[in-house]
Amino acid sequence: MTYKPSVATSTVLTTCPYCGVGCGVRAKVADEQIIAVSGDPQHPANLGKLCVKGAALAQTMGTHGRLLQPRIEGREVGWDDAVDEVASRLTRIRQQHGPSAIAFYLSGQLLTEDYYVANKLAKGFIGTPNVDTNSRLCMSSAVAGYKRAFGADAVPCNYEDLEQCQLLVLTGSNAAWTHPVLYRRIAAAREKNPAMKIVVIDPRRTATCDLADLHLAITPGADGFVFNGLLAYLATTDKLDNTYIKQHTDGFAAALAAAEAISTATLGKRCGVDQEALETFYRWFAETDKTITFYSMGINQSATGSDKCNAIINCHLATGRIGKPGAGPFSITGQPNAMGGREVGGLANMLAAHMDYSPENIATLSSFWNSDQLSQQPGLKAVELFDAVADGRIRAIWIIGTNPVVSMPNADRVRAALQQCDTVIVSDCIAETDTTATANILLPAAGWGEKSGTVTNSERRISRQRALVSAPSDARPDWWILSRVATAMGFGEAFNYSSPRQIFVEHARLSGYHNQGQRLFNIGALSQLSESGYDQLQPIQWPVTAKQPTGTERLFADGQFATPNRRAQFVAISPALPIGKHWGKSSENKFPLILNSGRIRDQWHTMTRTGRAASLLNHIDQPFVAMHPQTAAEASLDQGDLAEVSTGRGAIAVLCMIDPGIAPGQLFVPIHWSDQNAHSARVDRLIEPVTDPLSGQPQFKCSRAALKKIETPCWAVVVSRQKIDCRGFINWNLAPLPEQQGCIYQVAVSADFDWQGYISSAFESEAFDFGAFDASTFAITETGPMAYAQFSDPAHLDQRLIGYSDERMEIAIFSHRDKQSLPARSWLQTLLNPRAIESYWSLLCGPQQQGDDRLICSCFKVSEARIIAAIKGGACSIQQLGETLKCGSNCGSCIPELNNLIAGRAVDQEATALG
Repeated sequence: MTYKPSVATSTVLTTCPYCGVGCGVRAKVADEQIIAVSGDPQHPANLGKLCVKGAALAQTMGTHGRLLQPRIEGREVGWDDAVDEVASRLTRIRQQHGPSAIAFYLSGQLLTEDYYVANKLAKGFIGTPNVDTNSRLCMSSAVAGYKRAFGADAVPCNYEDLEQCQLLVLTGSNAAWTHPVLYRRIAAAREKNPAMKIVVIDPRRTATCDLADLHLAITPGADGFVFNGLLAYLATTDKLDNTYIKQHTDGFAAALAAAEAISTATLGKRCGVDQEALETFYRWFAETDKTITFYSMGINQSATGSDKCNAIINCHLATGRIGKPGAGPFSITGQPNAMGGREVGGLANMLAAHMDYSPENIATLSSFWNSDQLSQQPGLKAVELFDAVADGRIRAIWIIGTNPVVSMPNADRVRAALQQCDTVIVSDCIAETDTTATANILLPAAGWGEKSGTVTNSERRISRQRALVSAPSDARPDWWILSRVATAMGFGEAFNYSSPRQIFVEHARLSGYHNQGQRLFNIGALSQLSESGYDQLQPIQWPVTAKQPTGTERLFADGQFATPNRRAQFVAISPALPIGKHWGKSSENKFPLILNSGRIRDQWHTMTRTGRAASLLNHIDQPFVAMHPQTAAEASLDQGDLAEVSTGRGAIAVLCMIDPGIAPGQLFVPIHWSDQNAHSARVDRLIEPVTDPLSGQPQFKCSRAALKKIETPCWAVVVSRQKIDCRGFINWNLAPLPEQQGCIYQVAVSADFDWQGYISSAFESEAFDFGAFDASTFAITETGPMAYAQFSDPAHLDQRLIGYSDERMEIAIFSHRDKQSLPARSWLQTLLNPRAIESYWSLLCGPQQQGDDRLICSCFKVSEARIIAAIKGGACSIQQLGETLKCGSNCGSCIPELNNLIAGRAVDQEATALG
């Protein structure tokens, strides 16, 4: 097996750059192009499976939209000038205002080697503690919970435990959409072991509930009450492991007293669920030794996230269900290297190698790095850090591989802070993002498939990412950029790296340096890797030491923890529902609804990567707000209407999606859309910057909100080879066409919107007479640089224009008062394909199919309409649908929706029979 790109066809093993599952990928490469990707059947994380996002990785490559040269104040420059400018500015600010006036904001998408060099430069040599990461937004509460209980940021479980457990509790996790490969492993295990029970705790009925034996649709934020109640139930029913508690833990009495402070009789009401259903869950947990609690953003992204994590951990400690096959509290990460970033000290409250800011650790790290400039105290966490940018305490910030203007709470304030900051440096692969728009200096970074290094997934497994093709133009790996700047600042001796292997072995060496077992993170056995050994490194779980040279599957099997006394710590929890400025009776009148936010199936983060793949927008292609039918009716909203969602921080305008799986009075908005691809859909501009007092993680999942309908006189779709000016539209969003042919715009406009004048202006055409539209008419005009075929029916605001030049279509517009009368997306995607000029007239008639043709299966491009037709034709199981249409037979992400369609057909048949 070769691991180097070659002009000949080769197969390269690497790792997916999306979620924290860390799937292995086999990439076929030829002539500097990725021609195919598939799952690596030998990788223990995914065993050959990929989700739809991973399967589409090749579509996200290419130079379109890439940042290819360094820029200073908008001017393209060479690397020497860019490095000198960055180093000069940072040195000047450090000398004039001190090290703390400089900040770094990093990303869980960086490779460990990039992360290590950034942290070393910032904390070790510039001396600023103000280094934080977007992992603060997704994982820091889980980190705080583990550290309080175990003494270390250490996930005790592995993925095989999900298959070996007898009870799986998914809380705050829609794994079917956010971690679909693990979800399919769970589904396969359930199929082999029908006795396995699955409980889903989530305010929404999500796709993950497809597997659930029990769904607890709790009040948003009530998770702490659920698990405190469980601890009290375990004590009342004599289901505690008293021997384990006595031998291996401290603090149980206080934790139990806090749990018993809440009346069991009122617990169901507090949690918003039926008391009997709650007790069913408690009974299953009490009776099942092999229990995994699998939790994610719904737990972490809360003002009480750390306490919720410890409430979960308390229940596992109380039953001794930790360090055993099929048992434990399992936090699943959201990013490919959130854990690797924590290993190297990417969080503001940590130093490298899982060291905190104790005097002993400061001395250890200063000695290892041979630096007397090491920061001496924890820095500002993400929300505090951008507050410091806003008030001028931070004069320079270097943002690497992330998009905080979209992803941070109170995102408009973050944008304003960056716009007035003295120096904003952004390293990114993509030229135009909401964050690069605020930068003084832009540095072109190599992206996935163009650089080499390592990542650590959610089960502590270190895997290699490998270069598949050369980085385009002047794009460079982040470690290279950082090392060049460090050298220009006078720190060259400590940053004399020529390969990522040199950085990795230094990182590994540090993990074992002065480490006599007090630090659980230790990969010292990997510190002697040669270039060949690093290149061939196989996936391995830490710790990796002389005693454990092949890695460690599970932690704490011996009941020994990383606390000073080697005993796990119970944490007394006093649960609380969400808090914030806009909570309370007066605010509830103005903002009567509760807003939740999160991911959708085929997108990831702020779409700077997934938004490049047209196929990933076939499932859901527009930003939306999901709500119960009753909530929609109260706001006079129907499916597809334009709705304003507002909080005390601002408002966005997105489409209404009716979802009976959401409780009345609640809303859900996806996090992915930005100002680059939608008019007003950045949901995080609505989020109040309330944070967990321990972890600093923001409360993204629970905001007070209001809802109202936006009247929309006319809807339109525009297919264009070039980007168009959207400033005259009421609302808009865009999606790419396949093979970078152009974009599809879906827009709302006024009834009297002048499409002819708009096109003339947009394409700088000479003014020409389109003719009078007194009735439904066809016309053609060849005046100016483009010819136009057109149709108009003013009574229905039905206008259709097709502009073409040099026998190639440039733009097509279809508008109508009724959105359902617009052409289907699948037909629109073909409009710019080569065709005979004589066919343009027929295109004005549109396709036979109008309106929504949403894809359910993105892998095989199978629409909902085809699936329903197949079900009506007798394909009434997942297997039969797979045999008929192939849907559900690849990544499996669509299986919950397929089951819903099958169930819906069964209900229709039963109703017909009864009728």
